[in-house]
Amino acid sequence: MNWFQRLLPREDKFFDLFEAHAAILVAGAGSLRRLLDGGPDLARHAQAVVDKENEADRIAAQVMESVRRTFITPFDRSDIQELIQAMDDSIDQMNQTAKTIALFEVREFDPLMREMADLAIEAAAMTAKAMPLLREIARHAPAINAYVTAVKALEERSDTLHDDGLRELFRRHRDGNAMAFVVGSEIYDHLEKVLDRFESVANQVNAIVIEHL
Repeated sequence: MNWFQRLLPREDKFFDLFEAHAAILVAGAGSLRRLLDGGPDLARHAQAVVDKENEADRIAAQVMESVRRTFITPFDRSDIQELIQAMDDSIDQMNQTAKTIALFEVREFDPLMREMADLAIEAAAMTAKAMPLLREIARHAPAINAYVTAVKALEERSDTLHDDGLRELFRRHRDGNAMAFVVGSEIYDHLEKVLDRFESVANQVNAIVIEHL
């Protein structure tokens, strides 16, 4: 029986994978922020976001495979799947932002866009710090709850920046380049969705905590 048990996946592998994915979110958010600085390295930073999204997809696939192969999981299988999907949606949305920038060949970005990307960096860092806490939910419940609250505040701030950015775009282009407004609004929308996705991660973490207390 011992040899058979050694063949079974360790349940803590899920935590390792969550933490590895969260580290990719941090790296992806950093690359997205550097992308919004523009300049000669823009293409390199855009490719870095794509590369991180591919890495994240591989980890998400590992989680899904482990869910199927593991007899005893640290928490409900659907919660594991929904959490890793929410995390993967975050890096996917960063990738969509980078693709939009490349598609429309944008080279210069508004300060508010960079500020929104700064919020994504904060949310990613908070997520990376929160993932290890899931190893002992009851012990770390207050810290996890604080993480959820902080990410929600970042998302609300992102909404405000999004609206302010659209307002400024309209004022700048209402008598001129309509396409510049359309493209700018697309970038603002994608950046706002990045924070929405991080809030979804926090909401899923919160659901897991509620089930285990």
